[in-house]
Amino acid sequence: MTSKLSTPTKATKKTKSSVGAPSQLKQGSRKGKKAWRKNVDIEGVEEGLEGLRVEERVTGSALQKKKDEDLFQVDVRGDEHVRKTMPKYSKAALTATKILNQRSAVPAVFSRAFSSASGKRKLSHEEKERLLRMGKRARRGPLNSYVDETEAGSGSALLEVSEAAKRSGGYDVWSSKKEEEIETKDGLEHVQNKQVKPAEPHPLRSVIQIPAVSEPHVGTSYNPPAEAYQELLLSAVQIEEKRTKEAEKLKLWQEKVDLARKFATEEEKEGVPRGMSVGEGEDADEDEEREREREEGPVAKKTPQRKTKKERKKAQRLRKEKQALAEKAARKRLLTSVSSAKSFRSLANKSLSASERARAERELAAQEKLRKGLAGQKIGKHKVQEGEVDVQLGEDLSESLRGLKPEGNLFRDRFLSLQQRALIEPRQPVLPRKRRTKTKEYEKHAWKRFE
Repeated sequence: MTSKLSTPTKATKKTKSSVGAPSQLKQGSRKGKKAWRKNVDIEGVEEGLEGLRVEERVTGSALQKKKDEDLFQVDVRGDEHVRKTMPKYSKAALTATKILNQRSAVPAVFSRAFSSASGKRKLSHEEKERLLRMGKRARRGPLNSYVDETEAGSGSALLEVSEAAKRSGGYDVWSSKKEEEIETKDGLEHVQNKQVKPAEPHPLRSVIQIPAVSEPHVGTSYNPPAEAYQELLLSAVQIEEKRTKEAEKLKLWQEKVDLARKFATEEEKEGVPRGMSVGEGEDADEDEEREREREEGPVAKKTPQRKTKKERKKAQRLRKEKQALAEKAARKRLLTSVSSAKSFRSLANKSLSASERARAERELAAQEKLRKGLAGQKIGKHKVQEGEVDVQLGEDLSESLRGLKPEGNLFRDRFLSLQQRALIEPRQPVLPRKRRTKTKEYEKHAWKRFE
């Protein structure tokens, strides 16, 4: 940078600089790199940088980086004003018209009178209804039938159709909305951030492919086959074991939390960390330890011996040799890696393809899981419940439909089916809680009791 800048031969006095603070009046020394950077004249460079900043503020980026299509425009339409000024026909008035205009300033009389729209009186809907009632003319109601004045009243179905019903059909609710124009402040047209169009959401209900009413298991029959009944009973046992394990895990976690809370509320002792307090031991052991400490006396601290100049030089030489060996080993590893760059590239491509394949498999598995419904997945704050296994024990099974005992709940099944098909959000029953009132304690004094 310093080689391209020209050094002035004489110190020129300037009253004010075009960029930044006023320039110095004297030429400073340039002996050395630090003094050169401090006293070199970089006013031209600052002016150029300031010009680039002005272009970025006005146009959004530097003009050198823009394409020709952004800077220039080919006019293929022409000027509308020129087209309007061109005469389409001769505007010169006839000679007879000119003579009549010079003789009289009174406008000509037309052969027929024209009614002016402003002179007409416009009647509102309410005014028209009032005039019809005053004239006692028969009014038409719904289905083109005449309305009896005695029966038509406020809130009656015999009143005339409202204006909203008459004007219905004029507004298209499915029409595309116009883009809203964003008001920008003066000077900020080029720095306004563009609005990002939000991505259209893909509803889950369009992906889920489970039926509204699932087909019951064969083992739920009143007289099921032995294999189907054992399979259904085994699935119910597995679900119950899973719930039991989760309850035990939650219980252990609660015990750990209670223990940690107990340690947190424990009072600290001087010189003993929190949670490390030990019960009181025997006094005889403490006395023996104190006597042993007195006999041994204070332990003398070993002061490190100061190295000589020769030892320091030797340590420095060993450190430099170790550093040189490490640099040599790093250079050798670099040369071997350059020779095996192709193998590294193929290995990286293989790992990348394997990761992409694994990601595609995960996405496919997620889509397949989503097709089977949202049972067991967390949507929002709550988790979608899985359906209960409706199974009866062996002694509860009946031999005929007459002695069949109902099992399950159809309303619960329909409600869970709506949640699993993403038609309604998962919810938990909110039970009313009894308000807990805090007990207030009052202290009564004997001297306040007046008898």
